[in-house]
Amino acid sequence: MKKTDSIQAQFGAHIRSLRTASGMSQEAFADKCGLDRTYISGIERGVRNPTLEVINVLAKGLGVKLRVLFDWA
Repeated sequence: MKKTDSIQAQFGAHIRSLRTASGMSQEAFADKCGLDRTYISGIERGVRNPTLEVINVLAKGLGVKLRVLFDWA
């Protein structure tokens, strides 16, 4: 089990907060990004470690600059 303070968990929680603030469901966000909903779920739960390419896709799907995805502290 992942610790809740791991960087993956922190990143995933931030992605979730940005997604929900934009009003998108996981399914709508996954469709917009061209990813599977279960993969988005795994990222948000901190059990997936997305590549830089996927992180770029997430930023585009959320309509934010890459640096926003790393600004949660």
